[in-house]
Amino acid sequence: MTVTDRSNELIRAAAQAAADKLAHDIVAYDVSDVLAITDAFLLASAPNDRQVKAIVDGVEEHLLKELGVKPVRREGERDGRWVLLDYIDIVVHVQHSEERVFYALERLWKDCPRLDLPEDAEATRGRSATEAGDGGLPEEQER
Repeated sequence: MTVTDRSNELIRAAAQAAADKLAHDIVAYDVSDVLAITDAFLLASAPNDRQVKAIVDGVEEHLLKELGVKPVRREGERDGRWVLLDYIDIVVHVQHSEERVFYALERLWKDCPRLDLPEDAEATRGRSATEAGDGGLPEEQER
């Protein structure tokens, strides 16, 4: 099995929205061969909780406005460290950079094919928050 055209459209739109909100290390995997519950995962990171929430809001707004879809489930919003948006066909994971390193979801899905993403999203791969130009203060100084 492979990612459907609809899933690919959702992944690309979500990736672009995340890139627009200055997410970094955006990557998507075709998990359709190993999971029956969804076609693809999108992973994105941010250097602080506030940025995680901004990315999540941006993805939700963009997918609703452009494609008319809402997530069926949204988890982890209260802590802002790892938010999951479940659109059934795709699942979007937006993680604080520390959680991204600790949980290393890429290791779990390394055997799954990567999906092509918009140029803006591809440009964020392997870049840290400071290289991505987030311009924000370190989390300790935000408060």
